[in-house]
Amino acid sequence: MTTSPFCQKTVEVENRSFLVQILKFDNGNFISISEGNLRLGSMVVSLSTGPSPITTTVIPSKTDSLFLKLTAEKISSLNKGISVVSSNVQNTLKPETAKTLMSEIMEMVRNV
Repeated sequence: MTTSPFCQKTVEVENRSFLVQILKFDNGNFISISEGNLRLGSMVVSLSTGPSPITTTVIPSKTDSLFLKLTAEKISSLNKGISVVSSNVQNTLKPETAKTLMSEIMEMVRNV
């Protein structure tokens, strides 16, 4: 029996709703985080094959660039592969919102 390489979950944090979608590949993951309409947004790619991940910004973010970078690096380090993270959020993430969102994403990545 094979499991689906795709999962999605709506994460509700501080009266905000984020749709998190994960597509798993043998050598990495694509993660989309959307608030409101389902859209691609800022994008970061991270590759972890050694002691520390190599990360680059594909589409810059006006806000929350640290959140994107940390998310991509954590996921690529966990899976020792490539992590592509896209985020389209309406407003800057508060630290608690980012922390909760990161926890939910990491749980999803571990269970896909």
